[in-house]
Amino acid sequence: MNEFTSGFWSAYITVITIASILGCGLLLWKLSTKRLSPGQKADVMGHVWDENLEEYNNPLPRWWMWLFWITLVFAAVYLVLYPGLGSYAGVLNWSSTGQWEKEQARAAERFEPKFAQYASMDIPAVAADPAAREMGQRMFLNYCAQCHASDARGGRGFPNLADKDWLYGGTPEAIVATITQGRTGIMPPWPQLGEEGIGNVTHYVLQMGGRTHDGIKAVQGKDVYAANCAACHGADGTGNPALGAPNLTDETWLYGGGESTIVESITRGRNGHMPAWGQFLGPNKTHLLAAYVYGLSQGK
Repeated sequence: MNEFTSGFWSAYITVITIASILGCGLLLWKLSTKRLSPGQKADVMGHVWDENLEEYNNPLPRWWMWLFWITLVFAAVYLVLYPGLGSYAGVLNWSSTGQWEKEQARAAERFEPKFAQYASMDIPAVAADPAAREMGQRMFLNYCAQCHASDARGGRGFPNLADKDWLYGGTPEAIVATITQGRTGIMPPWPQLGEEGIGNVTHYVLQMGGRTHDGIKAVQGKDVYAANCAACHGADGTGNPALGAPNLTDETWLYGGGESTIVESITRGRNGHMPAWGQFLGPNKTHLLAAYVYGLSQGK
């Protein structure tokens, strides 16, 4: 209910909820007062099937009626104890956020000493510790494998963490910064270069990487690259870790290094985002996870 900017919606939901419960109770009461005397037949509703199969308006069995009454009483008690009536917090003042925070606090009390024992060790030393690697691997599978895959080799648009090629650098400090602060890698689209300009600079990029290319187009694309691309990727195309600009001269491509893919990247741009995990993990778990990732690139 926090997103509501006025008390109207809170009152609106409260009134509808209470009215619904009261309406159901009134309906049950009305139905429970209608009983058939011995030998009395219920009214026929006028629906007939298979010549003589008729629908009667028989009252509900008592046990079934009581089940409905129990559900209404349960609903009323629940709405008194827990949030459900607009912005009313309930007598117990329970919230999903509060429940999560309590569970996090209990988990931290139980497990934080296990993480803290590695906090004073530098990351290469932690990466060399088998028990620490096992703990780091479990965290990686929980928090990172959804994007980077369980073997940490990534996929299209998600970096491979098991090699020595890093967009922002693979030092322990850089890995900690990446996990803590997250990364946002943006390459703007360049449709203003025109179809011919995009084609020429694409072949120049292919030439820099030693791939099959059109030499004439590559020559024409060199000036286009210098004027528009070199500021991020460098004059020699080897990239810039400070910006997360990839190296265009090697075999490692985040989205693919084929001609059509490079044209797509230049035309439409790219927008990669890794969320920040520092606040969620805390410094000790971040330290352990960074050590595991660092160890992957070192062959551990």
